[in-house]
Amino acid sequence: MKRADDPKRDYRKLVERGYDEVASVFNDARSGEDTRALDPLMARLADDAPVLDLGCGTGVPIARALAERFGVTGVDLSAGQLALARRQVPGATFIQADMANVSFDEASFDAVVSFYAIFHLPREEHAPLLARIHRWLKPGGYLLVSLAMTDDAAYTEDFFGTEMYWSHYGVDANRRMVEDAGFAILRDAVMSHGYGDGDRPAEAHPLIFARKAA
Repeated sequence: MKRADDPKRDYRKLVERGYDEVASVFNDARSGEDTRALDPLMARLADDAPVLDLGCGTGVPIARALAERFGVTGVDLSAGQLALARRQVPGATFIQADMANVSFDEASFDAVVSFYAIFHLPREEHAPLLARIHRWLKPGGYLLVSLAMTDDAAYTEDFFGTEMYWSHYGVDANRRMVEDAGFAILRDAVMSHGYGDGDRPAEAHPLIFARKAA
C-alpha cells in the first residue's frame, strides 16, 4: 500500500487506465461469482424496472443477472471494461462516464446498485455521490452498495498486476453517509469479491441495502 497524495498525478486516469489494462483478467475473475447479494433487491422490484449499475465493469455477474428481468443502465469509466460488457449483456445500455460526474434526471430509477466501485473515488466525493443517487431514485427506490471496512484516505496498490487507486471511510462512517443522504438502511451484510491471491484471502466488504422514502 502506497499513499496516493501526489498532486501531479491524475488518479482518475490511473483508475481508467488500470481497468482497461486488466479488463480480460478481471472479467475472468468476476464471472464465477454468485449473485445472491442481489436477492433482497430483486425480490422487491417489478419486472422491467429501470436499474442503474454504477461501476458496472464488464457486466458480469451483476448487470447480466439484473438484465434477465430489469431494464439495466450500466456506467463505467473504462472503455475496455465496457467493450466486454456490451458483448456479454447485449440487452443492457452502457455509458462510458465518471460516476462522479454522470447525470440522470430526477426519479429515473427504481434501484441503483454499485459493487466494488465507489471506493475508487476520493472519499470526499462519496457523500455527494450518494446524495445524487438519492435524487436519481424514484420515491421508494432502493440502493444496494458495497463500500469498505477500513478508514484509508487514499492509496495505491497492486491490482491484477497494475497499479490501482482506492479511497474510503470505515463501516460506521459509511452507514452515516448513507443515512445522511436520506436513505433508511434495511439490511447490512458482508460479502467477499472472491478473488484473493496466493498470499492473502479474498477481501470482505460491507454491503448496505437501503431505501429512499416512498
